[in-house]
Amino acid sequence: MKTFNIIFAGTPNFAVPTLDALIKDSSFEISAVLTQPDRPKGRGQQFHPSPIKTLAQTHHLPVLQPYTLKDEAIQQTLRTLRPDVIIVVAYGLLLPQAVLDIPPYGCINVHGSLLPRWRGAAPVQRAIEHGDKETGISIMQMEKGLDTGSVYHTKSCAITEEMTGEILMDKLAHLGAEALLEVLKTILNGQQQAIPQNNFEASYAHKLEKNEGHLNWNEEAATLARRIRAFTPWPSCTFEHQGQRIKVGKAHVVLCDPHPPGTRLSCDKNGLVIACQKDALCITEVQFPGKKMLPISSMLAHFTL
Repeated sequence: MKTFNIIFAGTPNFAVPTLDALIKDSSFEISAVLTQPDRPKGRGQQFHPSPIKTLAQTHHLPVLQPYTLKDEAIQQTLRTLRPDVIIVVAYGLLLPQAVLDIPPYGCINVHGSLLPRWRGAAPVQRAIEHGDKETGISIMQMEKGLDTGSVYHTKSCAITEEMTGEILMDKLAHLGAEALLEVLKTILNGQQQAIPQNNFEASYAHKLEKNEGHLNWNEEAATLARRIRAFTPWPSCTFEHQGQRIKVGKAHVVLCDPHPPGTRLSCDKNGLVIACQKDALCITEVQFPGKKMLPISSMLAHFTL
């Protein structure tokens, strides 16, 4: 049985199921793992390895952590490894054309949307935020454009009303591993053709920014409820109350007659209800600065009307 030589490039938890699946499949030999450099985290700003580095080291795989792939030195290192293909899952660094050209089968990306919808950095969160009923995974051939390459295979997933960004990311991470293994061998055996994307149907998933989560009551309650789910756990959604920034954990829409946006309609054990441009938002979980996320029933004393 032929064994294919793979370089794997990935960084966050989203990439872990795919690397784990490749490690367990004897058809593939992983000659190196590319992941972003260790980053400082937490109050102590201690340096921590990425989830992919941790998994790679557990299996004694060589790990490369360049700050850029534009340097000739790292490019030559990758050439020396003579990969058949480079598999990329949420790596986070730009692959220049010189790297894309190294493997004979190019670089194949596991992308968290049904391309051409939601090209870009935050496809999972944008799908929830915009009210999509379905998303999925695309296995695509990488090229110089951002997520513009031809698609080998897709696998769909429904977006339910309960799904947060965290839940959907986890589901798609495992779906991505399944989708890649369904077609990778046929791609490397020359038996799978990729289909070009329709650029006229493309949409762009902008990178998440920390300040996006401020809740504006002049928007519709349904829009805010989707955003709260999409931005859980990061960057999260917040509102101002008595000079404090309150983080929202859970909320849902309450149908109601029009009221001035921002009006607090009620606050009891069932939630804090605030009027929006259309309908109202019932907030059921909140977190005060430096505290834990708690049900609104535990915080009633803090929300005087």
